[in-house]
Amino acid sequence: MTNPAPLPPDAHIIRSDAEALDVAQALAARFAPGASARDRDRLLPWDELDSFSASGLWGITVPRAFGGAGVSMVTLAQVTAIIAAADGSLSQIPQNHFYALEVVRSGAREAQKRFFFQKALQGLRFGNALAEISHRDFKRRTRLVRTPGGQVLHGQKFYCTGAIYAHWIPTLAVDDAEVQQLVFIPRRAPGVSITDDWDGFGQRVTGSGSVSFDQVAVQPEWVVPFQTSFERPTPIGPVAQLIHAAIDLGLGQGAFAATLPFIRDRARPWLDARVATAAEDPLTLAGLGDVSVRLTAAEALLQRAGEAVDAAIADPTEGSVAEASVAVAEAKVLTTKAGLLAASKLFEFTGTSATFAPDNLDRHWRNVRTHTLHDPVRWKYHAVGNFALNGVNPPRHGAI
Repeated sequence: MTNPAPLPPDAHIIRSDAEALDVAQALAARFAPGASARDRDRLLPWDELDSFSASGLWGITVPRAFGGAGVSMVTLAQVTAIIAAADGSLSQIPQNHFYALEVVRSGAREAQKRFFFQKALQGLRFGNALAEISHRDFKRRTRLVRTPGGQVLHGQKFYCTGAIYAHWIPTLAVDDAEVQQLVFIPRRAPGVSITDDWDGFGQRVTGSGSVSFDQVAVQPEWVVPFQTSFERPTPIGPVAQLIHAAIDLGLGQGAFAATLPFIRDRARPWLDARVATAAEDPLTLAGLGDVSVRLTAAEALLQRAGEAVDAAIADPTEGSVAEASVAVAEAKVLTTKAGLLAASKLFEFTGTSATFAPDNLDRHWRNVRTHTLHDPVRWKYHAVGNFALNGVNPPRHGAI
């Protein structure tokens, strides 16, 4: 269950935004048929992930100067949504991989960039060990300690999406100077222990379990600045949140796509509609139209947000990063609302027969409800309102 990921053969190198989208569409078509069984039986998607990383999609944000396609954030969001519509768990697993690559791009030394970007292009997967549980103050207890024999890492993490499947685990730790660093730890390093104890009702095969580090030896080149990258304007936060919003959009689109054939083939019209099929029911049609409009609007805001993040990457200033954060927050609000609406209306429009266990249609609602709990939307409204009314820029961290 916690089988260490073998080193993959070198991945395909994607060269353009258009190629990335084509590859994502092809993979989504392969992933979709098995998504329900993987969710229902909690089958960890080892083979699918190997295909996913070998496709080259995990390297598409590597800058062109380092051999990658350097795709736009608009494209990254589209790729993420395409995969999410097919399988929500598979789309979430690389979220922190791309987050880590952005931390590297924004703050790492040149040698570190060459090293970690090359790993991504080869198809290696970066997981994450960022969050900690049972602490309300958000202070990190995981420590990077300097000893006579070198630096060692010690601590425990939870919500470690993708760590089970990873080749490297970017880990947030506090050093002796109380400064947060992102420490890249090899999955097979002595002292690393991963437990597949994620038991949330949704996103069931994301591998979002626990990781513990017991005096893990750390090479200096594995330590990438983290806190200092937020002390100046960088687009790290907007990049992270854009991917989350794209996952939510894709989950909603997947729920909507599952609704349509059920209505056409299996649902019954309400008797007062006086029509022959559910597909002719006027209130069902109106409701479907509402969901479609909201998903389309969310998709448009997501593209707009991606463009704002691209602008911030090209010229990271106080203003451009703040505008990107606000644009992404607006998109996150709408992708959350639209995704939840689509997943809920799936059952309202189709009726009780849609709840039958063999169809496992409830996975759509479980997945979007679980994933939309990342970074509360109520604070997105606050950030947008404070910026619009008072001209206050959003805080700079990974959750806005």
